[in-house]
Amino acid sequence: MINYLDFEKPISDLEGKIHELKKLKSEDESIDTSEEIGRLETRVREAMEEIYAKLNPWQKTQVSRHPQRPHFIDYAKRLFADFTPLAGDRKFAEDAAIQAGFARFRGEPVVLIGQEKGNDTKSRIKHNFGSPRPEGYRKAIRIMEMADRFGLPVISLVDTAGAYPGVGAEERGQAEAIARSTEMCLNIKAPVISVVIGEGGSGGAIAIATGNRVYMLEHAIYSVISPEGAASILWRDSSRAKEAASNMKITAEDLKALGVIDGIIPEPIGGAHRGPETVIDQTGDTIAGALKELSVLSGEDLRKARRQKFLDIGRNL
Repeated sequence: MINYLDFEKPISDLEGKIHELKKLKSEDESIDTSEEIGRLETRVREAMEEIYAKLNPWQKTQVSRHPQRPHFIDYAKRLFADFTPLAGDRKFAEDAAIQAGFARFRGEPVVLIGQEKGNDTKSRIKHNFGSPRPEGYRKAIRIMEMADRFGLPVISLVDTAGAYPGVGAEERGQAEAIARSTEMCLNIKAPVISVVIGEGGSGGAIAIATGNRVYMLEHAIYSVISPEGAASILWRDSSRAKEAASNMKITAEDLKALGVIDGIIPEPIGGAHRGPETVIDQTGDTIAGALKELSVLSGEDLRKARRQKFLDIGRNL
């Protein structure tokens, strides 16, 4: 069953009627409801197209956070073979919010890094709802160092509301860990390709998303702070998150126009959760295209181009 968002009520009502008609037909085969079901399914498609053609930034934020949206683990299973996650930062502990290790992408060895939010209560607690602690970023640094040593492309899948803001995380150097991870992204002499698949929140995202190519799914968001956080700071009122989202330029379309990202990966009508295999395969094709494009560059050229890419953001507005 789909979890409907508040602005999807017209769709929810129509699909509820379809479910009732199908149940009625299963209980009494002499009742022919196929014509009415077909008519309602057409109305569902039309309603979905109309609603998703004009989503505002706050509605896109809700779609990016949908609990049934495919997460890192779904991409890892479908796109990558022999994924071998590595654990621990060799300094303090393991952090399950960041998953990182070696894998094969369409036959070629790569390093895969990303945030995993979890999909039920137990896994969400295990992965800390996708909000990494310092040891998660230090693990990412350790694995990116290996990617640099062996000349392996780095593919990062970003999906976090932000780095964990707890007291322990701050005591163990959260800001320093994020800065070092960002620095490592900038320094390695291997291709770095990043895709924001859900939320791209603040330094928690940029720490593994400072890539040669940065892409976003159509209904993903990417921002320096969450809309709720911005509203709390600006107006001391987190309930004004919708207003904040509308002014923050957090959507893929806005960020493409600003030169922050390099491309937008389309989602099925209704969001990635309504066609996960389709959107995962399209993401794979985008990554493959970027790898082919970057394969002709030397390690030093990759590093120079990556640094210049981020220096150029905002210069030509």
